[in-house]
Amino acid sequence: MKRRLGSLAVSLIVVAAALAPAGCATLDQLASTLVNLKRLQFRIGQVTGFRLAGIDLGRTSSLSQLTAYDALSLAGAYASRRLPAELVVEVEALNPNDGTAGAPRTTSTLTSLECRLLVDGRPTVTGNIDQPFEIPGTGQAAVVPIRLSLDLYEFFGEKRYADLVDLALALGGARRDTSRISLDALPTVTTPLGNITYPGRITIVGGQFR
Repeated sequence: MKRRLGSLAVSLIVVAAALAPAGCATLDQLASTLVNLKRLQFRIGQVTGFRLAGIDLGRTSSLSQLTAYDALSLAGAYASRRLPAELVVEVEALNPNDGTAGAPRTTSTLTSLECRLLVDGRPTVTGNIDQPFEIPGTGQAAVVPIRLSLDLYEFFGEKRYADLVDLALALGGARRDTSRISLDALPTVTTPLGNITYPGRITIVGGQFR
């Protein structure tokens, strides 16, 4: 992460040199930009709205809890080698520039969070936010939803029916486990100097902010 931020710093210094004739105000904006990019952090909060083959699994914790109709529908989808899933990964974004410790209170606008979903470490589909999100410098995390659709059979078709349903329940069931997923992401934020994309990709996981 330090190497990535170092590359970003070099890029911004080059921009600063080009903008130097504009005066100190521009350089102050540049310094503020660098601080914001260093401190914006992310983690996976929760998965919501999970549906498998059109069936809401949000309150289901085991295969045995499915109704006979839902179980039959999922078995039919598996037999046809297709298990489409829809979910929302709620990413929490933290901007701790709250005006304390002598730093100015600032708001960053996240304009893009291009990402790939990894399930048990296996790369699957890509996605992005569908609108910009302001991340205020209040010390409170802002929720950034990412809507994704994938065919579980396409990526995990080697699993048996029961095991594949168990995987789906681990992702979006009543006992969902965010440790099973991560996001390989590339954020872009709006700054006083325009949109800036991070110089390297980041890994977003559940638990601790990164």
